[in-house]
Amino acid sequence: MTKRYEMAPTNADKMKAALSNKTFPSFWALRGVSFTAYEGETIAVVGTNGSGKSTLMKVMSGIIPATSGEMKVNGAVSLIAINAGLRGNMSGRENIRLKGLMMGMSNQEIDQKMDDIIAFSELGDFIDQQVKNYSSGMKSKLGFSISVHADPDILIIDEALSVGDATFNRKSLEKIREFQAQGKTIFFVSHDLQQVREMADRVLWLHFGKVRMFGPTNEVMDHYDEFVNEYKQLSQSEQAQYRNELRDAQEQFTLDDLYHETVSDVASTQQAKQLKKKFIMSNILVKWRAGKNGLSLYWRV
Repeated sequence: MTKRYEMAPTNADKMKAALSNKTFPSFWALRGVSFTAYEGETIAVVGTNGSGKSTLMKVMSGIIPATSGEMKVNGAVSLIAINAGLRGNMSGRENIRLKGLMMGMSNQEIDQKMDDIIAFSELGDFIDQQVKNYSSGMKSKLGFSISVHADPDILIIDEALSVGDATFNRKSLEKIREFQAQGKTIFFVSHDLQQVREMADRVLWLHFGKVRMFGPTNEVMDHYDEFVNEYKQLSQSEQAQYRNELRDAQEQFTLDDLYHETVSDVASTQQAKQLKKKFIMSNILVKWRAGKNGLSLYWRV
């Protein structure tokens, strides 16, 4: 799967470009991401800032489309991220109803769960204030409370566990463990490496738009810790050079690059021919599949 952004200065410039032949430089936030997750697994997504974690979570939850690839999901998906689905000019209570309806809940279900959602959020009288006046922690609490009470099959948490006070964090982690016990599929982004080791069954390490490693938690985290320690030992200028080189690669990336990388991995000439034919027809051969409450991203060869 890939995700390309056009680096236009403003949204107005993007609209103008859509109506003309003008183009802007590209930035590929995701470059050929491929993995499989099974029902009941908890997958942690790690990586340095700008590695594509949030972009992947938004694509998986359906908030933004992938540039190439198809996604099929069996089960209800809920994304928990600061500001995700919240309207600043509406009160917290109004946002509960709006987001609940967007997640497929009926008005009757929302009415039944309203008091529990408000109590879990710990917002008190602030629930009737406009969300634009909330702190980031308050927004995270509200979003988390709504999402977990929707009882999703697949829960996607984008750094929301790291925002808020210690008491709410503990309560949130207990709720996540309840979902784990119920066999739900969970993806979470976190910079708390100890939390990752404690909660995840497997870890997906994204590195500047590519999957650098995906596997058992301790195995991946040992390599990730080693990378982080080595990176910290670099001087500021060396770190900047390293980042700039990889960012340049993201700007210069093309789908042809992905095709050639994939062809080099296939075993036979016949497979390569089949891959090329499908690649031309569909632009890219990535397709999401889902077992019951699971997700899979794979190459069709």
